[in-house]
Amino acid sequence: MTTQRLTSPVPDERAHLFVDSYADMHDLVEDLVVPASVPEAATTVLRTARELLRQSYYCYEFSTVAVMHSLIAVEIVLRDRIPDAGTKPLFQLIKHGAADGILTARQAEYLDYGRQIRNGMAHGQTTHAVMPPAMAAEMVTTSFAIVSELCAAPA
Repeated sequence: MTTQRLTSPVPDERAHLFVDSYADMHDLVEDLVVPASVPEAATTVLRTARELLRQSYYCYEFSTVAVMHSLIAVEIVLRDRIPDAGTKPLFQLIKHGAADGILTARQAEYLDYGRQIRNGMAHGQTTHAVMPPAMAAEMVTTSFAIVSELCAAPA
C-alpha cells in the first residue's frame, strides 16, 4: 500500500479574495458563540460548523460544508421543539415550525433554501457547490441565531 505524505496546510488560492490572512478568519467567526441553553448535540454541530468556516481559508469548499452542518443543528433543535417530530423530514419540520409560530416566515424561508442546497448535494443532484465564505458566514450566522432563539424560547 502506498501512502501519501500530506503537506502542511497552505491557504487556498481563493482565500485572498475574502481575507488577507488566516488571522482574519477569526474575525469572521468570533461572534459565532453557542449559548449555554443549546443542547449538547446541537452545540457540537454548531462548533464544528464554525471551525469548518474558519478552515475554509485552507479549503475553500469547507465554507459550503459549514452551512450544511449548521442546518443539522437547526434540525436537531426543531425536533426537540416540535411535538411528534419523530423522523419527519426537514421540509415538514420547517412547515410545521412556521405554522405553529416556532419559526418566523423569514426563518422558514432561509431554512427551506438551505434544505434545498443540502438535498441537492446529498442526493447527487449538485455534485460541486462552492459557496463563498462571506455568503456562508451569513448563513451559518443565521443558523446560530435560529438555534439560539429556539433554545431561549419556552418550549
